[in-house]
Amino acid sequence: MLDISLPPLSEPAAPVVAGTVLLHRGDAVDRILHVMQGRVVLGVLEDGHMAHQLGVVEGPFWLEAASGLLGLPHAVDAVAETEVHVQYVSVPNFVADVHALPEASQNLLMDMARSQRQQTEMGVSRLAKDADARCAEWLLRHAEPTDQSGSLSVKLTERKRTIAAQLGIAPETFSRVLRHLRERQLISGSGRVLGLPNPQALRDLAGV
Repeated sequence: MLDISLPPLSEPAAPVVAGTVLLHRGDAVDRILHVMQGRVVLGVLEDGHMAHQLGVVEGPFWLEAASGLLGLPHAVDAVAETEVHVQYVSVPNFVADVHALPEASQNLLMDMARSQRQQTEMGVSRLAKDADARCAEWLLRHAEPTDQSGSLSVKLTERKRTIAAQLGIAPETFSRVLRHLRERQLISGSGRVLGLPNPQALRDLAGV
């Protein structure tokens, strides 16, 4: 997904039959997969089937390179839609090649990786989670400590309409979800600052 030019890979290209699961969402990244040829479907698998499709990519491209660069688990499931030819490079070798680039190029790649990862996580959240879970995840992502006791709060710096658009829901739905979360005592306050009195319950709701 993050397409960059690196030295030749250490492993030769190998054909993979259509239907093969190439990446599992949530698995640790131990090597970066480079698709030389073929199409790959990205999304969320349920019971072995691509229940929610995020998109289709076609080689040549680096698949989930951003996750490897950031040291994060895979953000999506990936399944070969056609026969694909793939190569692999270990994460340490991949990162070392990036670090060999000029500093400005490194900074650009890392910024792109963080942006791509955030967009992918949001896309998956919209596909696989209902409005309540999306809002809970958004609140947790934007939470900040309020004092030394570890209490968390979220400052709404954007209009609710803008936040709702980020979550892929209507503004009225966003307001309704906040009301439900408040009734369940998962958030507190009614102004621009929302308290999170029970972060673990929010994590359970968000599935994170």
